[in-house]
Amino acid sequence: MKKLLISTLLAGVASFGLTFAGAQAADITLHVFVGGNARPDLVTKLLSDFDAKNPGITSKIEVGGATSEQQSNYLNTVLSSQDDAIDVYLVDIVRTSENAAAGWSAPLNKYLGSDPKKFMSRYLAAYSNADVVDGKVIALPFFADAQFLYYRQDLLKKYGLTPPATWDEMIADGKKIEAGEKNPNLTTFSTAGAPIEGTVCTYLVPMWDAGSDLTVNGKLALDTAAAKKPFELFTQLKTEKAIPVNLAEIATDRIRTDFQAGNTVFAMLWVYAYNLFQTQQDSKVKGVVGVGTLPGFTAGKGYTCIGGWQVAVSSFSKHKAAAAKLAMFMASESSSKTLAVSGSLLPVFSTLYKDPDVVKANPWFAGALPVLLSSKARPVTPRYGEVSEALRTNMNAYLAGTKTADAALADMKAKLQPVFGQ
Repeated sequence: MKKLLISTLLAGVASFGLTFAGAQAADITLHVFVGGNARPDLVTKLLSDFDAKNPGITSKIEVGGATSEQQSNYLNTVLSSQDDAIDVYLVDIVRTSENAAAGWSAPLNKYLGSDPKKFMSRYLAAYSNADVVDGKVIALPFFADAQFLYYRQDLLKKYGLTPPATWDEMIADGKKIEAGEKNPNLTTFSTAGAPIEGTVCTYLVPMWDAGSDLTVNGKLALDTAAAKKPFELFTQLKTEKAIPVNLAEIATDRIRTDFQAGNTVFAMLWVYAYNLFQTQQDSKVKGVVGVGTLPGFTAGKGYTCIGGWQVAVSSFSKHKAAAAKLAMFMASESSSKTLAVSGSLLPVFSTLYKDPDVVKANPWFAGALPVLLSSKARPVTPRYGEVSEALRTNMNAYLAGTKTADAALADMKAKLQPVFGQ
């Protein structure tokens, strides 16, 4: 009887040991959603590094959506249903406030040490400010972004030109190059024109150049000469045949592929493209890509549109502590350096703009920080989705020729007055 009891106890202990070991072996699996244009290849590398340093946690990447809108629509579907299928996700800087208002992003304060404010002060101010809502840290900066002027160094050198400081100079330079090259596929300038988030910037950048903003003192400011300037600029670009005839169909990555194929002289494009121009096998512009500030209506007065992606933890994750640990790793200085060196993605730490490894991989980063610091932000509002739709769909309709400038501007005003007031 005693032997039977001992055997039973030993079996129980063994069983408990197996159960405990099984629990250890089962691990925590974190599901990470990354947009298709946020370099999922590099995110995969970061997740692999995190998993190696954190036994017991396994990270799995889910990639979806070629544009910010597609990614946002997917996240809206998952998060609005309070689904726990996603633990960590990347969110566009313009959507952080919107997500916070919806209650979709878990506050991270308790995971950031005794002084979350000090923790956030390590980052570039534009990003730390965007990620703190009502004192709650609702996301962490992942990589910075802004639109720059990409240009063909070889073609400018061939025709004795320097990077244009004004839109008029850019048009004149493009004409000269196109006339000399006699390449029917070559276009002077490309930017986003499809009904996507990038087209919000296609409208706002010339408006900022003209000395105004979408709102002034929190009120809508579309009854100004500056509000008409984007339409006037693109009318000029159309008339001069300086943009693709199908610009209304061109989304962000199409700008890149056209430039990469050697068919564009100048492009207004985000930072991610630079590394691909240098590394893609089919690139015809390796080693001849210049990057600089966007032109303005007046030399030295050009603006750019700030962008960037943030790491957020889903409010509905069942593993918030582990997810926060992963988010902090992804938003660390070492990860930011990896993204900069391997992917030419702008760091969210000012110190990295002087890091020898970063500058060696991206010599143009040495002049990128001032541009980033002087860039302007799209409106920060929990109703940003409405703002984006009003601007991008109307600018797209104008570029497609289905609306006049007056009609597009009137529709913008009608849709945005309820958001901002008159």
